[in-house]
Amino acid sequence: MIIDTLIDKIQEYDNPTVAGLDTSFDYLPESMKEGVQDFAGAADAVLAFNKKIVDSICDIVPCVKVQIAYYEMYGLEGMRAFAETVKYASRKGMLVMTDAKRNDIGATAECYAKAYLGQTVVDGEVYTAFDSDFLTVNGYLGSDGIKPFLGWMQKRDKGIFVLVKTSNKSSGELQDLKLENGKTVYEYMGGLVEEWGKDCIGKYGYSAVGAVVGATHPQQAQILRREMPHTFFLIPGYGAQGGTADDLKVCFDKDGLGGIVNSSRGILCAYKQEKYAGLSFDAAARQACMDMKIDLNRAIKG
Repeated sequence: MIIDTLIDKIQEYDNPTVAGLDTSFDYLPESMKEGVQDFAGAADAVLAFNKKIVDSICDIVPCVKVQIAYYEMYGLEGMRAFAETVKYASRKGMLVMTDAKRNDIGATAECYAKAYLGQTVVDGEVYTAFDSDFLTVNGYLGSDGIKPFLGWMQKRDKGIFVLVKTSNKSSGELQDLKLENGKTVYEYMGGLVEEWGKDCIGKYGYSAVGAVVGATHPQQAQILRREMPHTFFLIPGYGAQGGTADDLKVCFDKDGLGGIVNSSRGILCAYKQEKYAGLSFDAAARQACMDMKIDLNRAIKG
């Protein structure tokens, strides 16, 4: 089961880090931006940058998360770079999350599920579009927006992470509202996620239906960890958004399992930080991942 594969790799590398490839052309070193004048050039440069990052970290980081918005803004060429990034990371042995936060119902949700987790048939031939191991989805349309993803998960051993308590500052405007039963909206969503994942629980006791729970809201994360014992957390907000290793340790169980922590700019732009001065962008990214591993393990296992 894919969630077991993810946890196996986390334990093999002793590293609960997912590297976010939220790669803007603006993040690239000046030498890689020279002469670029259009979407095609920008996409090529982003892809080359991503490949170097993946080459540098694939033996110490179990997973990458590719945020699709950073590729869509470069049009068709950007989506080509996205597709090639997904394929390249997979070939290098990394698990791949597509961060697309897809949200729709019925036939449209089925199309999204086919695009990122499933398969599409054209003239009798079966194709995969953007074949990912995990996909982020927005469950706030209800269960009919989730069922198509669950179907393809079971058919092809894939996983999803459902938005529950997001890392952005204004998430509480909706997610922290109290319902008549005393529960918050995010707690109720957490209960739905536990229910959606009950039929795909692996050997570690965690389901392939995971939850997005931000490191920037430790009090809420602690509640969710208690109420969602079978749900694996994808944890954004570490680093650039202000979340710390000590904040997010509440997302993990007594065995140090239960979550994987995302960092994007902290890895991609590490070469711009003073403490990594003199290192190439890919060497700085590797060192940032190693430093993050040490920081997380100190908090989670300490």
